[in-house]
Amino acid sequence: MKILVIDNYDSFTYNLVHYVENITGKCPDVFLNDRIGLDQIESYDKILLSPGPGIPEEAGICIDLVRKYAGAKSILGICLGHQAIGEAFGGKLKNLENVYHGVATPVKITEPEEPLFKGIPHTFSAGRYHSWIVEEEKLPGCFKITCTDEKGVIMGISHDEYDIRGLQFHPESVLTEYGHEIIKNWIEIR
Repeated sequence: MKILVIDNYDSFTYNLVHYVENITGKCPDVFLNDRIGLDQIESYDKILLSPGPGIPEEAGICIDLVRKYAGAKSILGICLGHQAIGEAFGGKLKNLENVYHGVATPVKITEPEEPLFKGIPHTFSAGRYHSWIVEEEKLPGCFKITCTDEKGVIMGISHDEYDIRGLQFHPESVLTEYGHEIIKNWIEIR
């Protein structure tokens, strides 16, 4: 299995890389979001879109990558990557009044059958670093909301047809319980 990590110029990217390497025994390939072409992605089985600063339209090839490989590749987006997935399918972002930066909040699983959360308690603590969210009212109908925060804000989505998932929180943060298990569950989805 070949895994690609798209680095959205974020300091957390290599935490994700180390998780993947620890789980698979192989270091995934890592490319900055503006240093790889869409045609170079064909040989990968799974794509992890990292967190990063800014908004998805500023995140290199992320939106185009999701649109091109939606039916062909397993894709997991974290924070900015999650937002790029939402926007790639026509969703809209909303700027929050309160910024979350290094804040742990409870996350509640709303889709117990979601493979990402296999073996994870119904409620767990998750590290958040964001000021934007995928707006629920503008979430395309092809997505299920897989988890929310205590206020009902979307913390995870899963596409109904494709192997595409997004997480607003950071599983690679020390503030997140079961983050390593969540990444392992994604890698094991076939």
